[in-house]
Amino acid sequence: MIRDLRTILEGWEYEPGKISVRKIIGRDGREKIQTRIDLGVLQLEYTGRPDGQRPRGHESLLDYHEQRLREHAETCGHDEDFVLSPEDCRELRHEAYLYYQRYLSLFVLEEFDGVERDTARNLRLIDLCERYAAAEADRGALGRQRAYVMMMYARGRAFGALRDGRYEQALRFADEGIASLDALPGDEPDSDRHASELKTLRGLRLEILKEMPDNAPPKLESELAQALACEDYERAAELRDMLNLRPTVPASPAPVRRSQR
Repeated sequence: MIRDLRTILEGWEYEPGKISVRKIIGRDGREKIQTRIDLGVLQLEYTGRPDGQRPRGHESLLDYHEQRLREHAETCGHDEDFVLSPEDCRELRHEAYLYYQRYLSLFVLEEFDGVERDTARNLRLIDLCERYAAAEADRGALGRQRAYVMMMYARGRAFGALRDGRYEQALRFADEGIASLDALPGDEPDSDRHASELKTLRGLRLEILKEMPDNAPPKLESELAQALACEDYERAAELRDMLNLRPTVPASPAPVRRSQR
């Protein structure tokens, strides 16, 4: 058996600052994700836990602890005494990192359904630790990552809809992401970190509007708001007429161009 990684990495150079990802077929016949890092390569499963493990007989540790919580609530009638130990939280943080590696790779591969799945799952994990960790430090350890995960969740949903030409749904997903970030408590430590995530989603919103057909109602409404802000009332009147007279059948979707972070 050849064990030297150079046989795998030949012709695939590491580029600092760039996420380089590819898909392969593993020896088990299933698709895998490989991500190039400076000293080698990470290999991740497409579904289930990214490292292929089944901790405590479950798909993930999160699934295991969520089942524990359900059983506790059914037995006791409440969740007041349910706790996650420091060791539980440490293991869950490691698991969250595995899923983080995968959803970044899936985003580069434009596998947006997987991005939505894995980010939604990590948000559940953050909620679980914040509510049930026994130690205060563990309750807040993942909180500063929430805004970033929320942003990636919104991007996954929006880009998936945009790819399929569902422009209005893509815009709604971006707007929901912005509203969710705006709703985060402002007195949290590191709350200024939300600015970067909000900037990304607002940029995505502009990109979606740009990609929309010219007669799409959200695009016309955005242009109307701009015309009113600039006191261009003649253009505003034209846009109102276009909104009132717009066809009931949407125009054919235009080719989609996406930017990635």
